[in-house]
Amino acid sequence: MEKPKYRRIMLKLSGEALAGEKGFGLDHEVIMSIARQIQEVVNLGVEVSVVVGGGNFWRGATASAQGIDRATADYMGMLATVMNALALQDAFEKIGLDTRVLTAIEMREVAETYIRRRAIRHLEKGRVVIFGAGTGNPFFSTDTAAALRAIEVEAEIVLKATKVDGVYEQDPVLNPDAKKFDDLNFIEILNKRLRVMDSTATSLCMDNKIPIIVFNLNEEGNIKRIVMGEKIGTFVKGDD
Repeated sequence: MEKPKYRRIMLKLSGEALAGEKGFGLDHEVIMSIARQIQEVVNLGVEVSVVVGGGNFWRGATASAQGIDRATADYMGMLATVMNALALQDAFEKIGLDTRVLTAIEMREVAETYIRRRAIRHLEKGRVVIFGAGTGNPFFSTDTAAALRAIEVEAEIVLKATKVDGVYEQDPVLNPDAKKFDDLNFIEILNKRLRVMDSTATSLCMDNKIPIIVFNLNEEGNIKRIVMGEKIGTFVKGDD
C-alpha cells in the first residue's frame, strides 16, 4: 500500500465551515463529515492537529467595528473557538478517534492548557489534537494560530479548508471566469494580497518553510487525497 506523503499535518478550519448552509451555529452533518475525513487519514498513520476559528458564533473584528473594545471582542472570539473545538472533539470521539483539546487560555475544567511538548506527545500517541482559543492573544487571527502551532509541533504542511477548490485571482462566486491558481509562492500571495491566510500567518509559514494547500473541504475524501500526494486545490510554497 502506498505510504502517505505527509507524516504530520495541520488542518485549519474556519468557524463558518462548521455552520454549513445555516451560516450560524453548528451543523451536525458537516462536523461528522469532517470527522470521517480525519479518521481516514489517522487510519493511514498520519498525525493530525487542528486549529478552528469561531466565526460561526462571533467575529471579533466585526464586534469591534460596532463599538466593543477590540481586545475584549477578540477574547470573546477565542471563547467561541473553544466551543467549536469541544464540538469537534465530541464528533471525533463518537467515531472512535482519540482526541485532546488544548487551549491557549487556561480553562482546566473543559480542556488541557496548551504546552508544546504535551501537544507533540499527544500527536506521537496517535491522538487528534485540537487547538482552541487561537494564540491566546488579541489582534491575532486563527490563521496565525494555525501557522504558529504548525511550526511549534513541527507539522509538515498546513491544509487550509475552504468552500472553493483553491485560490482564485478574484472571488469565483462573483466572477465565474476568475482564474484559479494551481501553484503560488508566498511572495505572490503577499504582493497580490490574495485571500489565502492573513499576512502574519503567510509570513510565518514562509519564514519557516511550511507549505500551505488551500482546498475544498466540502468534497469528502479531499484530505486523504492531499495526504496521499494527489494534487488538490492550490499549493503555496516558498521559492526553491
